[in-house]
Amino acid sequence: MKVLYPEIFPFHTFFLETGSMHQVYVEQSGNPVGIPVIFLHGGPCSGTKPDHRRFFNPDLYCIILLDQRGCGRSLPFGELEGNTTQNLIEDMERVRIRLRIERWLLFGGSWGATLALLYAQQFPRHVLGMVLRGVFLARQTDMHWFLRDGANRIYPQRWQDMLDAVGAVSGDEVLARLCEAAFGSDSAAAERAALHWQYWGGQVALGAEFALVDAPPDIQAVKQVRMELHYARNNYFVAENQVLQNCVLLQDIPTIIIHGQNDLTCPLEAGWRLHQALPKAGFRVLPNAGHVAKGEEMIDALVAAADEMAVLLAG
Repeated sequence: MKVLYPEIFPFHTFFLETGSMHQVYVEQSGNPVGIPVIFLHGGPCSGTKPDHRRFFNPDLYCIILLDQRGCGRSLPFGELEGNTTQNLIEDMERVRIRLRIERWLLFGGSWGATLALLYAQQFPRHVLGMVLRGVFLARQTDMHWFLRDGANRIYPQRWQDMLDAVGAVSGDEVLARLCEAAFGSDSAAAERAALHWQYWGGQVALGAEFALVDAPPDIQAVKQVRMELHYARNNYFVAENQVLQNCVLLQDIPTIIIHGQNDLTCPLEAGWRLHQALPKAGFRVLPNAGHVAKGEEMIDALVAAADEMAVLLAG
């Protein structure tokens, strides 16, 4: 059973200038002349964490972590202006050019997997391979599952709490009501909406491991939720079914798709559809895993995939 590699620290950090108000935090760790790999976090707006460096053998990989616009240590936190999916793709390309990388491995989960696929579709010649976990395809059916009719049948109590918190009657109006509250002038309503959005997301992602913390969110949490809703209400700035349709451009890129059978945030159907669009990709279904990159089974699969890619790419 594979485990995370030992804790390591960056040897290089910087803020990427984007030609706008955004400054994007970037770090490198591991082997400066190793195989370049970029870790793409989920969310949008979750940010990177030190343990994200540990999926990769530091002797073999040059590990690049990036906090997407408005996320983590990037500045200004929570800024929505000039913050679209295309902006994030362009930032990735700026990082690649700044670090003088010809080709790199893309490693992302959930929204990070979406971003990896979209970047690869735009810049396939710069992609060595992809490791994709719990893939989110940004289709209407994915949003309907999470915010209209799907996951609400698994956790009806938590769902009703969110509806009540924003005055929504059904899933048909919950996103609009969440946005009205989160972006409105009533700070108490914004905090209440942010809190219940986080409760809902945490419950669906973590299941029985979710522990409710009954405390109002701070302004950082409200800004984070606003960013998540900003992307959701704009359909993640992609056309319907764009991710799957453009997979024709990715057929020759080595890819491993990892999906938990018990993933309720991004159900397994998404990983299955992606595998159908990328039939040469490895497709690994973890029978006991859910959505998050935690637990022995998921960590074993992710570390093993990174190790496998290192052997393939070094050869």
